[in-house]
Amino acid sequence: MTGAPHVPVLLAEVIDALKPHDGGCYVDGTFGAGGYTRALLEAAQCSVIGIDRDPSALARGAALAKSSGERLTLIEGCFGDMAELLSERDINLVDGIALDVGVSSMQIDEAARGFSFMQDGPLDMRMSGKGPSAADAVNQLPERDLADIISVYGEERKARAIARAIVKAREEKPLSRTGELADLVARAAGPAAKASGIHPATRTFQALRIYVNDELGELSRALHAAENLLKPGGRLAVVSFHSLEDRMVKNFLRARAEAPATSRHALPSATFTPSFALIGRSGVTASDAEVARNPRARSARLRAAERLAAPAHASSSENFLPRATPVAHLSEALP
Repeated sequence: MTGAPHVPVLLAEVIDALKPHDGGCYVDGTFGAGGYTRALLEAAQCSVIGIDRDPSALARGAALAKSSGERLTLIEGCFGDMAELLSERDINLVDGIALDVGVSSMQIDEAARGFSFMQDGPLDMRMSGKGPSAADAVNQLPERDLADIISVYGEERKARAIARAIVKAREEKPLSRTGELADLVARAAGPAAKASGIHPATRTFQALRIYVNDELGELSRALHAAENLLKPGGRLAVVSFHSLEDRMVKNFLRARAEAPATSRHALPSATFTPSFALIGRSGVTASDAEVARNPRARSARLRAAERLAAPAHASSSENFLPRATPVAHLSEALP
C-alpha cells in the first residue's frame, strides 16, 4: 500500500478501541487522508467503507482503494447519513465505526478552502464545496444570528461586538477574504484578546466553520446512526477536538450506557436497557510524545463504547447539543 500523507491523531488508541478482526466490516466515517482506514486494513483481513463529504479526499484515496484488493469502498457523503449510504449498498450492520470529527489538517493547510486565518484565501469553509459559504453567512445573516453563532459555536465572549463589526463592515463592501475577516475580528475583540496567546479570530472562524458545515448536527445524526448500524459487540470510536463535540459524544454515550438519574427515594428503573457499554469513562488523550510530534493532538479526546444486544433507543426528541442550535442551518436561514 502506498504511503499515507500523515498519521492521524490517536491512531493506535482508535485501532485498539475498535479491535478489528478478520472478516469484519468497518466504517471510517471521516476518511480524510485514509490514516484510520489504512491501519484497519493492515490490522486484519477486514473490509472498510470510507466516507467523506470532500471529493478531493476521496480522489486522494483512490490509490489506497486500488491497492486494498477490493477491501476498501469509498463513498462521497456526510457521515451523519451513513445509515442511508450503507443501506443503498445493502449493508445494514457493521463491526466498528471510527469518526475523527472536525476539519482536517489538509483542509486547513489549503488556503483556497478558506478554513484558516493563518494564510489569506477566499472566505469559503465548505467541506463539500457545495451550498452556501462562510462569505454568504457573514454577508447576509442578521447581526443577532451572527452573534449567536459566534457565541454558541465559538464560545466567544466578544461575540456581540464582533457581529456588530461584521455588519458595519459589510455595509461598505461584502467580506470575501479570510485575511480581512481575521483583521476585523481582531480589532473588534480588542487588545486584551491578543494578550491571551490565542489569535483573536480563532473562535470566530471555528464557529463559522461549524455552522456552515452543520458539524454538530452531523455528529448528532452519526451517533444515532452508529447505534442502529453496529452489531452486538461492535465498537464505536470518536475523536473530537473541542469541548462542544466532546460533550455531545460523552452525553450521548452516557445516556445509552447508564439509566437516567432519579431521586434516591425512587425505585430503580425497570424499563431502561443499556445499548452501549462505555470503554473507559473519561476518554483518552494523546501522550506527551504524540503532542510533541503533532501539536494538533493536544486538544484531542477519544471516547469509545461497545454495542450491546438491546434495541436502539428512540431518538426523535433527543438533542445532545450543548445548547440549542442558535439559528436555522445556513441553507435555510438565507433569503
